[in-house]
Amino acid sequence: MAAIFIGLRNLQLAEVTALAFSAPLWVVIFSMFFLSETIRLKRWIAVGLGFVGTIIISKPGFDNLNIYYIYPIIFCIGFAGVSILIRRLTLAGEPVWLIAFYFSLFSGLGGLITLPLGRWIMPNVYDFILLVFIGLLGSIANLLLTQSYKLAEVTLTTPLKYLSLVFAIIIGFYFFNEIPTIYTLSGAALIVVSSAIIFFRESELKKPITLPRQQ
Repeated sequence: MAAIFIGLRNLQLAEVTALAFSAPLWVVIFSMFFLSETIRLKRWIAVGLGFVGTIIISKPGFDNLNIYYIYPIIFCIGFAGVSILIRRLTLAGEPVWLIAFYFSLFSGLGGLITLPLGRWIMPNVYDFILLVFIGLLGSIANLLLTQSYKLAEVTLTTPLKYLSLVFAIIIGFYFFNEIPTIYTLSGAALIVVSSAIIFFRESELKKPITLPRQQ
């Protein structure tokens, strides 16, 4: 998390977004080596389409490359590592709530380490309420993500992360009057196609086999 915050502070949002959304690619690569998951061609295509959609939406320039571009990559590698570890823990029988609790606990303790490194600004009441809601929604999302890693392979669940961009576009339109551009809509379409490939492919692979009835 620290790596992504450093990137956001020193790079353009579009560039950080594009790099950060390469995380599913790292998860797919790591899962082959550490979880021995079989990655089929359609899943690779889905991951690739989702990443291309992200690039189209964010339109990163990557001008004046510098050392700060490495931080979003560090975030992606860390995200992939966490995904692999959570999957291993769930397969070992660890309770989902316990995994999510310790993840949140150590993330919070890690955040306290940053206090001496910057200027602490006391939030007002409005900001404090927003921060509480962010914490609650983040905790719920963490629980659901952990549960998804328990029920399915990480190479199936992680590419659906691209859908968060689509939801961000919808929220931006309805709550902030942000009009999506043709690039945004085109990228979102690719992301939806990417997710649809995963859903339909998995439903095909898990179709129940109907045995002929004995006469």
